[in-house]
Amino acid sequence: MAEGFAKHYGKDKIEVYSAGSKPSGKVDEMAIKVMQEKGIDISGQSSKGFLELPVDKFDIVVTMGCKDVCPFIPSKEHIEWDIPDPAGKPIEFFRNVRDKIEGKIKGLM
Repeated sequence: MAEGFAKHYGKDKIEVYSAGSKPSGKVDEMAIKVMQEKGIDISGQSSKGFLELPVDKFDIVVTMGCKDVCPFIPSKEHIEWDIPDPAGKPIEFFRNVRDKIEGKIKGLM
């Protein structure tokens, strides 16, 4: 969801990459659904691991609650957003997480 919002609000101003500590290879169907409610299609995205990131140094790395689980990724700035993983939760939980992520992305832009 964060990748979708960052691409949407950042348009051609930023390059966005997303990775996780437990990639499944596919985007959660519930995430796709709640993002469609915002007019953003993330169905073409995939769930990737940290080793699949196409670059090795970033301007900003944002993590979402992984704390010590995430590997160190070199960047000029690290930001931690304590946002829960909605996997396996009801749609309202997904919407709440989606809205938190959207607010954080807007603030970052």
